Amino acid sequence: MTTGDDTTRKRQATIVEVADRAGVAIGTVSRYLNGHPIRRGNRDQIALAIAELGYRRNALAAAMKTELTNTVGFMVPSLSEFHAAVLERLSLSMRRAGWALIAYCHNNEPSSVVEALDFFDAHRVDCLVMDGQVGAGERVRELVNTGMRIILYDNDIPGLPVDRVLVENKAASFRAVSHLLDIGHTRIAVLTGDDRTFTGLQRYAGYREALAGRGIAVDDRYVLDTHWNENEAYSGMLQLLSLADPPTALYCCNYNMTLGALRLLKEEGLKVPDDLSLMSFDDVPLFQLHEAGITAVAQPVDKIAETITSIMSSRLSGRGAAHEPHAITLKCEIILRGSTRRLLTPRDIEQGHK
Repeated sequence: MTTGDDTTRKRQATIVEVADRAGVAIGTVSRYLNGHPIRRGNRDQIALAIAELGYRRNALAAAMKTELTNTVGFMVPSLSEFHAAVLERLSLSMRRAGWALIAYCHNNEPSSVVEALDFFDAHRVDCLVMDGQVGAGERVRELVNTGMRIILYDNDIPGLPVDRVLVENKAASFRAVSHLLDIGHTRIAVLTGDDRTFTGLQRYAGYREALAGRGIAVDDRYVLDTHWNENEAYSGMLQLLSLADPPTALYCCNYNMTLGALRLLKEEGLKVPDDLSLMSFDDVPLFQLHEAGITAVAQPVDKIAETITSIMSSRLSGRGAAHEPHAITLKCEIILRGSTRRLLTPRDIEQGHK
């Protein structure tokens, strides 16, 4: 027989309700409950919400913090060709290893990055795979100190004790620009990524060192930071073409910027490589369909996913728990197609060479 007390027993408040009442993220409440530092204002609001709601922490749920959830978080800045490919391969690789992948697209917005980190903290993922985000270093360090396993890919946050799976951004860029120099180009422009990021700096460093190796000074007019963005690259390409002595070759530091440059060239009625030799960091299937074919630096997407999964499996199994953080740098391949050609000298032109 059911008593009146049983039927009217009050439902326990949840951590979600505490967060809503306090006006903070769920992850902030989680950090408060686990004794981690948070802002005083947030701490006071959470304490008040707990008192008002009569929230009582579930001891069983707290004990489960040490157990695996068989879920892995994946923070992706955008679903561009490269990141979408990594997500697809990583999802397959993780599934084969017995983990479910939860993806969160933050669009490089600082507030969204923090929300993503809080989300994965609250959901107790076994590991978090993320691109290194400018400004997120301290929050990531907090999570590492609480025991979260984190693996960086694509972009680094120097100084953090985490695993890394990156590619040879600087060396690959050096080889790419060296190829343009080898076929006679000296007026080589570059559309760079965000110069606040490790990857952006590394790819530009490769460009700069390739020129320096041939005794060529960097011409600032040919260096445009277009922030990995297609529309900014479109505008940058227009700026380059308006120069009195425009470049004869262009190196784009990612796929999106290559698209922006190609769009402007098409609108201006210019052809690759007849009017401009062009090379891209990032290779995508679309480049094979371009009339000339786009010469590109191909990132080893399959190897990136396999290496991340291998490191994570080792960490979670306990075999690699005490090891120092891994710093794996994978080699890129340069795919030569028709978008680059030897620069013709006046003598070549006189003799009718093509």
